[in-house]
Amino acid sequence: KMAAAAGGGVAAAALWSEVNRCGQNGDFARALKSVNKILQISKDDVTALQCKVVCLIQNGNFKEALGVINTHTKVLTSDIIAFEKAYCEYRLNRIENALKTIQSASQQTDKLKELYGQVLYRLECYDDCLAAYRDLIRNSQDEYEEERKTNLSAVVAAQSTWEKVMPEDLGLQEATYELCYNSACALIGQGKLNEAMKKLQKAEELCRQSLSEDSDVTEEDIEAELAIIHGQMAYIMQLQDRTEDALQLYNQIIKLKPTDVGLLAVIANNIITINKDQNVFDSKKKVKLTNAEGVEHKLSKKQLQAIEFNKALLAMYTNQADQCRKLSAGLQTQSPEHLLPVLIQAAQLCREKQHAKAVGLLQDFADQHPANAAEIKLTMAQLKIAQGSVTKACMILRSIEELQHKPGMVSALVTMYSHEEDIDSAIEVFTQAIQWYQQFQARTNYGCCVFQPKSPVHLSLIREAANFKLKHGRKKEAISDLEELWKQNPKGVHTLAQLISAYSLVDPEKAKVLSKHLPSSDTMSLKVDVDALENSHGATYVRKKAGKLAGDNQQKEQGQGDVKKKKKKKKGKLPKNYDPKVTPDPERWLPMRERSYYRGRKKGKKKDQVGKGTQGSTTAGSSELDASRTASSPPTSPRPGSAAVVSATSNVIPPRHQKPAGAPATKKKQQQKKKKGAKGGW
Repeated sequence: KMAAAAGGGVAAAALWSEVNRCGQNGDFARALKSVNKILQISKDDVTALQCKVVCLIQNGNFKEALGVINTHTKVLTSDIIAFEKAYCEYRLNRIENALKTIQSASQQTDKLKELYGQVLYRLECYDDCLAAYRDLIRNSQDEYEEERKTNLSAVVAAQSTWEKVMPEDLGLQEATYELCYNSACALIGQGKLNEAMKKLQKAEELCRQSLSEDSDVTEEDIEAELAIIHGQMAYIMQLQDRTEDALQLYNQIIKLKPTDVGLLAVIANNIITINKDQNVFDSKKKVKLTNAEGVEHKLSKKQLQAIEFNKALLAMYTNQADQCRKLSAGLQTQSPEHLLPVLIQAAQLCREKQHAKAVGLLQDFADQHPANAAEIKLTMAQLKIAQGSVTKACMILRSIEELQHKPGMVSALVTMYSHEEDIDSAIEVFTQAIQWYQQFQARTNYGCCVFQPKSPVHLSLIREAANFKLKHGRKKEAISDLEELWKQNPKGVHTLAQLISAYSLVDPEKAKVLSKHLPSSDTMSLKVDVDALENSHGATYVRKKAGKLAGDNQQKEQGQGDVKKKKKKKKGKLPKNYDPKVTPDPERWLPMRERSYYRGRKKGKKKDQVGKGTQGSTTAGSSELDASRTASSPPTSPRPGSAAVVSATSNVIPPRHQKPAGAPATKKKQQQKKKKGAKGGW
């Protein structure tokens, strides 16, 4: 036995030296084999068990490492192995367990504090996380200071983005692209988009510089590292309504196929929001990227919630009613007080023409969550208006107490009641709003006896009420409002004029008394630049017209001046065969039958000779029968471009006297009529 023990000790020493050498070389797989051999010799060796856990962690076997820790709890106590256990739980996304393990450790080492900050960030406890990193930066001096500052800036950016907290100036020098990127994210949270874009451009430049220094880094590696920066740039473009540019940049990032599933999920979600109810096929493809494994561990709760909302809306747009209801119901279970799930359900019901059910669903939510009742009731009113129930919509709007007195709500209600010709209800809306402001002013000025002017909003409501009443003939009711306005501003001439006009129909004597307060025409000074008014665009036409009338009067009085230009008459069109050398026929305006030289139509001569003789032959004496060659018949009109020589002494009838060659045209018309009537088809 002693010999065996001695032999085991020599073997263990050799194995420990092998473990040490492999650990220094970073060959943890080989070191693990040596550690296992040591544990075969001594299964409860604390150092060997610790080395085994470290080797498994270095090889990425976090689940197996945690199993070793939980199996040997008696040997590996929390004081010895607290950091390794918490780190395994953190890497396995068991964040709550990791927090408990860190908090239960008896001694808070620097390693545990670093991990504690990471755990708090993942749990979105940003205030505690900020305090933890500040403490680390203050009490640490090593080569990891830059990484801690980067993490600190990431916490500030998260606060600005998700909690809308105004970030404080940490005084960090933005020497790295990570710090520039986090600073840009903080600016986006504040809505400073242009400044954020400049920061991202600087971050891109720094990233290219730092990565190009390494000869082993390729251009593809640089583009992959820049993907998150470009994604944030595209998001800013989307917020600035530059959707085409944003969409182009998003698609470029997807083509690179980055390994970060969180980045791909965010980009896919943003593309879906751009598509909305259009390009649904593309949205269906993109939504698959949001379902990738591990996405839920890469994104914040609000990001995941936004993705789920968009999934529900996409299901609604693609007419997947059951899927839409399932997703929205799940969201409502997760966030009972959130508005969007119930609004999506109501929208789906409206698409199914179940408006009454949608209104009932919204009413139930408003009753259960009074804090969010205002927005829900606005949606209910919109649904009632869409159904044509304007009066019911008005009743719903008037039930929103916190908005009753708002000028926008008063204006909407008055417009709707006017559309329904319910003038009394419209006036009642004005009255209630004015009374609310009077009560509010009374509460504000409690115990004050001096005259207090009314607020601009209050006076504006009184004036609108008075104008509305005057427009609809309620002059008696308008008088009290006008008197209140005049009391607030005794120098208001317009208000006084309205008051006198209203009293003139109700109490003429009172109107006369009030008219004495009107300023006289002598005291009224109109500060008008006459020259500027005359040279304005609107006065140009009037000035020209007045000048023209003055010029006409001068011509009539003095008998001098330029004569009015006569309108030029257009020259009449002459016939194509017009000859200026021939005297026009004085009877050319008379019908042909009424002219002195008309001889009537000779019937039958040509008809009798048609078809006699061989084809193409001419009959004897055809020249004698040719009426165009007789002296009494007019010659044919000359063709355009040909010279027509006519003797001055001949008795030839001028061209205007010719008989119109209408026969061929009439034949053609008859043939056309026959063709039109002969429709039948082959």
